[in-house]
Amino acid sequence: MSESMSQQILIDPQPALAGQLGANAGARAAPDGYTILYAAVNSQVYRPLLARNVPYDPIKDFTPISMLSEAVLVIAVSPSSPISSMQDLIEQARQDPGRIFYGSSGVGTTHHLSAELLQNVTGVKLAHVPYKDPNQVALELIANRIAVGFGIFGTMIQHHTAGKLRIIAINNSRRYARVPDIRTVGEGVPGYEPPPGWNGFFGPAGLPRAIVLRLNAEINKAITAPDMREKLDALGFIATPGTPEQLGETVRRDLERTAKLLKLAGIEPE
Repeated sequence: MSESMSQQILIDPQPALAGQLGANAGARAAPDGYTILYAAVNSQVYRPLLARNVPYDPIKDFTPISMLSEAVLVIAVSPSSPISSMQDLIEQARQDPGRIFYGSSGVGTTHHLSAELLQNVTGVKLAHVPYKDPNQVALELIANRIAVGFGIFGTMIQHHTAGKLRIIAINNSRRYARVPDIRTVGEGVPGYEPPPGWNGFFGPAGLPRAIVLRLNAEINKAITAPDMREKLDALGFIATPGTPEQLGETVRRDLERTAKLLKLAGIEPE
């Protein structure tokens, strides 16, 4: 995008609180197109539903610009672990209720919600260890300080390939082409429905339509370039170009769907 638009693009990472800080900064930016938010489903769907006093409205305070990708999520264990499948994990959790520690990239993230839903469907009890950085989950897993790690494919696959940890399931609705032999969570746990995991671009409320369309065109052009698709795929992200309206509908749909899942799981805002 920087090359195509002849504009320098500066990145200001603000991952804390499941992306809430970055999302709030994006919502409060001037609607001139010079500050846009790159956000995951965590800050736009899960955080507003799982946390009290979130300082922005995920619908009213943002202008959808474009979806970027769907994230491939995974569940992993250390290579020395006796757990080699989701069935093994559930069985061990039943034998040691509340004593199997799992790591996620923080409270209110896709990974945290995945574990909560898994517990609700199976009736087992796991102990949550939240981290600020998804890379910490992999490192703690490798060091055997936690038993299970919920994370993204791109963070875990290099360690999986090196034999430092083992991915036991794909936490999406379908298998991933790069590791076709690894089953989905749902294949081993009937009734489990993975929560949504995606990334996209948003502007503050009131962003002019002409700017929205220009940015949407540039983003779609970038992510559909063959080399960019390959880079995203290698990291476990499936490029998903689309319109601003499609992203807006995705946010509304996932807010509604996730609220129902949380209610079924008995998960209240904290």
